[in-house]
Amino acid sequence: MKLEDWKDPGELKNYSKKQLEELGEEIRHFLIEKLSVTGGHLGPNLGVVELTLILHQLFDSPKDKFIWDVGHQAYVHKILTGRADQFDKLRQYKGLCGFPKRNESEHDVWETGHSSTSLSAAMGMATARDLKGTDDHVVAIIGDGALTGGMALEALNHIGHEQTNLIVVLNDNEMSIAPNVGALHNVLGRLRTAGKYKKAKEELEQLIKKIPAFGGKIASTAERVKDSLKYLLVSGIFFEELGFTYLGPVDGHDLDDLTENLNFAKKTKGPVLVHVLTKKGKGYEPAENDAKGTWHGLGPYKIESGEVVKKPGPPSYSGVFAETLKKIARGDKRIVALTAAMPGGTKLDVFAKEFPERMFDVGIAEQHATTMAGGLATQGMKPVFAVYSTFLQRGYDQLVHDVCRQNLNVVFAIDRAGLVGADGETHQGVFDIAYLRHLPNMKILMPKDENELQHMIFTATQYDDGPIAVRYPRGNGYGVKMDEELQRLPIGKWEQLEEGTDACILTFGTMLPVAEEAIAQLRTQGYSIRLVNANSAKPLDEDLLHSLAKEQIPVLTIEEAALQGGFGSAVLEFFHDHDYHHMEIKRMGIPDEFIEHGNVSQLLEEIGLTSAAITEQMRSMLPQKRQRA
Repeated sequence: MKLEDWKDPGELKNYSKKQLEELGEEIRHFLIEKLSVTGGHLGPNLGVVELTLILHQLFDSPKDKFIWDVGHQAYVHKILTGRADQFDKLRQYKGLCGFPKRNESEHDVWETGHSSTSLSAAMGMATARDLKGTDDHVVAIIGDGALTGGMALEALNHIGHEQTNLIVVLNDNEMSIAPNVGALHNVLGRLRTAGKYKKAKEELEQLIKKIPAFGGKIASTAERVKDSLKYLLVSGIFFEELGFTYLGPVDGHDLDDLTENLNFAKKTKGPVLVHVLTKKGKGYEPAENDAKGTWHGLGPYKIESGEVVKKPGPPSYSGVFAETLKKIARGDKRIVALTAAMPGGTKLDVFAKEFPERMFDVGIAEQHATTMAGGLATQGMKPVFAVYSTFLQRGYDQLVHDVCRQNLNVVFAIDRAGLVGADGETHQGVFDIAYLRHLPNMKILMPKDENELQHMIFTATQYDDGPIAVRYPRGNGYGVKMDEELQRLPIGKWEQLEEGTDACILTFGTMLPVAEEAIAQLRTQGYSIRLVNANSAKPLDEDLLHSLAKEQIPVLTIEEAALQGGFGSAVLEFFHDHDYHHMEIKRMGIPDEFIEHGNVSQLLEEIGLTSAAITEQMRSMLPQKRQRA
């Protein structure tokens, strides 16, 4: 059967070991070929081929629930549940989602994208099962990187306490996106080399039985000896002390080993943790040998050479940020950089090479990173937390309670602000203005290009009156000339880019070029439109807004961010609060919905953030004018 014709994972029930091995190889070739065109998360999926096959052979999805943490490794699951024929449109507009998606398939029981949520979701599903009295299995598949997230540890603690019937498959490939860090990673490292825990435990039980068990005192001594030997010989005690039956380590590419241990897990009462060792990128040499995380998720590549297809262009915004921070840090010993398991994505790996002692990768722990940055700030340091917009959401309470409330000098370098494209709704960075703007003491800056970004980063590091955020988009800059000397910019003073008397457009960042196109078109129709680079969403340029109110010209705000509570809302609030009720104001931005995956230009077209849409909106706000010759 061709993979494109595969519909039912139940077909695997009668497959022999040889047939499973052949199917696994076919799936690997399929993924390598398809993702060379579309891009995607190749490394994580190549590593879980055998694991996914055995899960679907031993369990009955969708009656039995598979919850894939993050979801980067769910492509094999998608193939086995009837979606192989959609892989030509993987992560493309109106195509197959790169993460589990409930409206795609009944086999996707939980939607992911952010890390460390699977165990909590699994606990909820298992609890619902028990309340309803059904007998389905709940299986959470979580990576060793995701296990460093505080939410995962909270869930482990609760599951172990409740002794819920639930299986946790720990997919241990020693990597998340970047190499893992932290004490828990070291615990897993000891487990990997300790040999089979179950066998060691059985041998230990046999040893204990040889101790004469007469009298309470001797029995008590025997138990203490047992505990001492257990701690001495077996690292798996970490999970057993949390209340789990620990099985492993299991060879994640050995079908027999997987079958034996997962079958045992099915029969075991209470929570079970199956520790599976896998090789990220298994079966494709460039991905197997990847130490930097390049093959975790990537764009198109050449299959034969493993060469990633890169489009030439100006430096990325992330790269400009990191190089600027490095430049500042040479003269300012207060600068400390933090990342939550994203040194490569944020480009802080280049900072770490020069300042290893001033760079901290805290693992997948945005809450911890935010509060740690606050702690650093109380001691006169200048912490810079580089984090994707979508991931900063995970540290929201810490932003409010620990940083803003104490008015601490923390710099938030918010990467991937705005639409990000192929990763879709879980990763679109469109909410940060709305969730930051209403926080007391917070300042929010946004550059129009990479040159302004470097000055903003410098400005933020020199700002000593509380927290400040600099948000910037994914991708490359415009190739503008970069100033040699860094300059401190006035915060809350916007920049007029084009003169105009009929109306004014207030926008920033990636929307400026789109607005310029619209203004050029409007100019041919006889309109004179002013363009302002509103490079701070908080504070607003109140002098400029008062001036616009006095002129009584229409104002259009444009943002590649959520309209509700966003930049445009701030402008509306200003005019309302100052009783400028005569002002005509319109807003354009992201509507009140989650934006799915696709090329950014396609998404902008869909939601009406184009030069044509801006032109039409402006014309509706102004009287008709005679077109100029």
